[in-house]
Amino acid sequence: MLNRGVNYKIPRNLLFLFESIALFLMFMYYRNALDRSTIIYGLSLIFIIYISNLILSKIVSGDNYIFLIVTMLASIGIIMIYRINYEQGFKQIIWISLGIVLFFATYFIVKRIKGWEKLFLYYCLASVFLFLATLLLGRRFKGAINWISIGGISFQPTEIIKILAILMIASYYTNYDRFKEKKWGRYYLIGIMYLFVFFLFLQRDLGSVLIFCSLFLALQYIYDENRKLVLANIVVLMFSGLLGYVIFPHVRIRFETWINPWEYIDTIGYQITQSLFAISEGGFFGTGLGLGHPDFIPEVSKDFIFSAICEEMGILTGIGVIMLFMILVYRGFKISINQRNKFFRIVALGISILFGIQSFIIFGGVINMIPLTGITIPFVSYGGSSMLSSFIALGILQVASEELDIEED
Repeated sequence: MLNRGVNYKIPRNLLFLFESIALFLMFMYYRNALDRSTIIYGLSLIFIIYISNLILSKIVSGDNYIFLIVTMLASIGIIMIYRINYEQGFKQIIWISLGIVLFFATYFIVKRIKGWEKLFLYYCLASVFLFLATLLLGRRFKGAINWISIGGISFQPTEIIKILAILMIASYYTNYDRFKEKKWGRYYLIGIMYLFVFFLFLQRDLGSVLIFCSLFLALQYIYDENRKLVLANIVVLMFSGLLGYVIFPHVRIRFETWINPWEYIDTIGYQITQSLFAISEGGFFGTGLGLGHPDFIPEVSKDFIFSAICEEMGILTGIGVIMLFMILVYRGFKISINQRNKFFRIVALGISILFGIQSFIIFGGVINMIPLTGITIPFVSYGGSSMLSSFIALGILQVASEELDIEED
């Protein structure tokens, strides 16, 4: 325990140094526009992240590094967002702070309450309720209905449903032997996941379809005994993709833009071509904070934050961001392997796969390796729904990293 604490102190201090240098660079760039509130916000962010990492090292017995990795990613994101739009930067600091609070709240709640593996039906009902609420109250954005606005506050219910889906799948396979004894019990989970996909089709949220299907197929491949069902679901996923291309015009536009963005450089291909220009302009070491033109890219603080990072901080920093996600996913897999409780083993694996899939989809999209889907980078991109739900998922993963006082499977 002592050696782990000493080793953990070094990267925590390096993160503090990185944030301090970044704040100094922001001060140099905005030296004529900085006010007292800006300095207070910046120092508050550094203090919150440092203290939260310090507290975590004192109270948990599991993996300390997943939270450290995430706060590093959040720090890179907030620096870039503030540089692009200081008003969004202020809001992002608030979202990160709330996310950290939710992380600790989730950690204590999940750890203290028992019986999470017995709530399969409740996970299903809560997910269906959120889907119906989105269809009834949601507003259309970029061709998809996935935002609800209540009292001036907008959020994406899909972000919460992703976590509920992981808990639901884990609950199902934890109690798999009991489900097999029921009539059609082997097909309960498949039917529910198809219902989720149907709701997402009604919302025209094809990016989330890809995430849900990939997550389900990965866990089904590992834990389901019937390999024919896995193959059948892969065929259904491919058919769904083809159907989405035929039915939804915005999906066809994204696919055509992916094939040859340069043909549409002045219209539908403008966003992706500007992204590629930004990445190439940055070179290995970047143009420097404040010296690039990330504002040329529409929605740069959300969908294309990675391109802005590569332009002003360099491709090497972009590679560093990718490696941080790879380490996060690796440590999540390691947590899953070492966890003796089946429910939390599946949950840890599902959350790790979720982080991996989301990051791969957006990294692949901004470099034009795969079609764009409008998905944000967890912990890095601007936005409250994604930030808060990602910290909640991380809190559950933190619990799974510990040796739990519950019966082994």
